[in-house]
Amino acid sequence: MKAAPEAQKRLLDLAELDSVVDRLAHRRRTLPELAEIDELSKRYAKLATDVIESETEAGDLAREQSKAESDVDAVRTRADRDQKRLDSGAVTSARDLSSLQSEINSLHKRQGDLEEVVLEIMERREAADTKVGDLRRQRDEVGATRSAAEDRRDAALVEIDKEAGETQGRRSAVVGDIPADLLALYDKLRAQYGVGAAMLWGGRCQGCKVALSIAEMNRIKAAPHDEVLRCDECRRILVRTPESGL
Repeated sequence: MKAAPEAQKRLLDLAELDSVVDRLAHRRRTLPELAEIDELSKRYAKLATDVIESETEAGDLAREQSKAESDVDAVRTRADRDQKRLDSGAVTSARDLSSLQSEINSLHKRQGDLEEVVLEIMERREAADTKVGDLRRQRDEVGATRSAAEDRRDAALVEIDKEAGETQGRRSAVVGDIPADLLALYDKLRAQYGVGAAMLWGGRCQGCKVALSIAEMNRIKAAPHDEVLRCDECRRILVRTPESGL
């Protein structure tokens, strides 16, 4: 392949710009905020699930407490009704009086037992409500931390994309100075090796950093200036410059 030396040298400018593009793409993929956001999102999801479970438990206890308090009220109402019957004097039979008094005593005991149940449920509900509050606070704190990380990520991406856009603009200008067949070869090699062209500097390929043999250097010296050369070691396009040591 033949190409003007000036066009070949433009490959070095293109390679430098492509290295910037690659660096920016790598930076975009590996922003520390991305891993941080991922970890925070997992923590937030876990806490959100824990909040729902705790809220469900607290709700169940609230209904259990309401039912227990209703049972206490029912027993108290029945005991008050029996006490009024006893106090009214309407019951005169000794047997009936004894039965009524026994029932009142039983109801009072039942009421006491139910009130103990209510107190026990209230203690469990208080603990459950405290747990719900703690989990909500932790969830909200993690959410706020994640939002801050997302803001930092977005700001970094704006900066990266701006620089990438400017670099692509400069790249387009350089591409316009390179013949289509030479550019196609460069793009093919870049896809294969990451770098499509390298400078020959001081007898060493700057792509693979391998020093060329005397025989190879003599071959290059004898080659026409417009011949497109390749490094025998890494197969990249080898661009000659005044610093090549020829």
